[in-house]
Amino acid sequence: MADVFLSYARPDQAKIEELAIAIEASGNSLWWDRQIEGGRHFAKDIERELEQAGAVVVAWSKDSIKSHWVLDEAGFARDADKLIPISLDGTLPPFGFRQIHSIDFSNWPQDQSASTALQRAISHHLAEATGEDPATGTVQVPAIGLPPQGFGQNSGWRAPLKSGMSRRNLMIGAIALTGGASALTGWQLGWFGPDKSASTSMAVLPFANLTGDEGQTWFSSGFSNELRQALSRNPLLRVSAPTSSNAGDGEDDFAIARALGAASILRGAVQLVDDTVRIFAELLQVEDGVVMWSESYDREFKDVLAVQSEIAGTVALSLVERITSRDAARSSLEEQKEIGGTDIPRAYEAYLRGQAFNDLSSGLDSKRSALSQYDLAIEIDPNYAAAHARRANVLASIANAANDANEVNRLFAQSIAAAERAIEIAPNLAQGHMALGYVRYYGQIDRAGAYPHYKRAEELAPRDADALRSIATFYSFGDQTALAMDIMDEVIELDPLNALAFRSAGFVALFAGSFDTAIARMENALQLNSSLANANYAVGVARLSLGDPRLAYEAFDAEPVALFRLAGLAIANQKLGQVAAAQASFDELIALYGDSGLYQQAQVLAQWGKIERALLVLKRAFDEGDPGVVLTTNDPLLNPLRGSAELNELLLRLT
Repeated sequence: MADVFLSYARPDQAKIEELAIAIEASGNSLWWDRQIEGGRHFAKDIERELEQAGAVVVAWSKDSIKSHWVLDEAGFARDADKLIPISLDGTLPPFGFRQIHSIDFSNWPQDQSASTALQRAISHHLAEATGEDPATGTVQVPAIGLPPQGFGQNSGWRAPLKSGMSRRNLMIGAIALTGGASALTGWQLGWFGPDKSASTSMAVLPFANLTGDEGQTWFSSGFSNELRQALSRNPLLRVSAPTSSNAGDGEDDFAIARALGAASILRGAVQLVDDTVRIFAELLQVEDGVVMWSESYDREFKDVLAVQSEIAGTVALSLVERITSRDAARSSLEEQKEIGGTDIPRAYEAYLRGQAFNDLSSGLDSKRSALSQYDLAIEIDPNYAAAHARRANVLASIANAANDANEVNRLFAQSIAAAERAIEIAPNLAQGHMALGYVRYYGQIDRAGAYPHYKRAEELAPRDADALRSIATFYSFGDQTALAMDIMDEVIELDPLNALAFRSAGFVALFAGSFDTAIARMENALQLNSSLANANYAVGVARLSLGDPRLAYEAFDAEPVALFRLAGLAIANQKLGQVAAAQASFDELIALYGDSGLYQQAQVLAQWGKIERALLVLKRAFDEGDPGVVLTTNDPLLNPLRGSAELNELLLRLT
């Protein structure tokens, strides 16, 4: 019995002979049709060797995809879970065989990474055939293949109704990290020794919507985001943030994962038809595309929460058991259990619809639509703490856009009540504490009241990039700028493709007085999103602080938001001796924004050296509740006011 069976088409024999030599040189015994003895029964020999081999390498090419022999051998290997497909010339496998990633041999032997990947895959399958794990010799993770061709609205496909794992199994190989700490090369099976820090990095990619109706995307996106949230709560997993994970729409999944530094990806597809939900999910290694676990579910919608929990638990266990004991891995699952959720599917549905509207960020209409869905979720389940927390966030956003003072106060009061209710129901819900911290600080300018909630959120969500970004920003407005910068380094690592993450990091550096870093972070943000608001403004402030008003002027002039552009130009022009132009920008600022721009007026006056007038305008900004005043403590544009008794008195109002 040979370890490896090699299937190919006769026109490819020259390259196959080289490949056969390489496989045997690695220490594996090989069977291919050159081993058939004269007078033997050809078909029986092939069948016997196929059954006994631990791995079957199928060499796809423009010729082999037409070969009935190769197709039959590949079908047998696929069904027996020992298929290793390679592509000799870049040809895609035929339909029915594209579920398993093919190793590209089109540039072999010049590209030796192909043979390395093949040997890892062979070792993986041979270890599975003997019942030994390549890494530990013990742990096995159940898995099945991808959903069948045609999984979709009109396919008529039904996965078996399952409450547990499938019968087919894939072993998880050892993990290696090559290169520097920020350059994960992915999962490597077996040979190079595990690096435990790499083994827990993963990305959850948006699940495909196979319903055939774009209006159902709220469910597929929401489902994958909730999975990501659950996995990010596991203390032994490092899960890339949602914005970066979703940033590569239309790109290759593995390219996205490599850009994120993720060693594995969770991806899948969702189909919602009436009261039936069909879900497919798979966990893959980034380096070689090996499927570590996969499952298909065909359930009633009422079971969707159980499916979500099962997927999150299985995926986490598959990864975490590689770096710790089984008991420790199972203990980590307790920490990723949902906090503040619901067990009522229709409440969950309304919540996901609310999230979809909220994520649109298309103005007040989308915010009000989100609010109505959160209200519906709470009506269905009054103890749905996460819905109360999201409702608090949306109410605060609507309040920020309101002009009538009474309306603003009413909305902020409702926001506080919603956040407090969320915390009452689920004291350990980070979203609830984030919501209450936000409205206390930005709605009531109450830093003392906001601080314990931001601090608690930091403790509860140490791996949530979006939460950490808000927490770091809050800290940067006070006396914890060094801590804020450290947190933002963590955020950038978790969310490296998110322009907003880099912008927040830039402002944190600006308020910490690290102006070169601020410029670098903002330039990163602008590379990701050239029209990003406030980024050019921050670069201008940093340039001014470094004593370069000419470059500051250029940055301010590129700022798309008039409020910040005009304030910056008024300052930069004055520094450049363009007094008339400076006054014109200041006059336009007042004409356009009036008392809504009091804080920016104080910044300009301070930089012009009109100290008394600047202090009077700044006091008015505090009295009027201008949200800009939260920047006062560390705003470099107000440095000319430092040390004055009037400013110190105003700063006490922020403590």
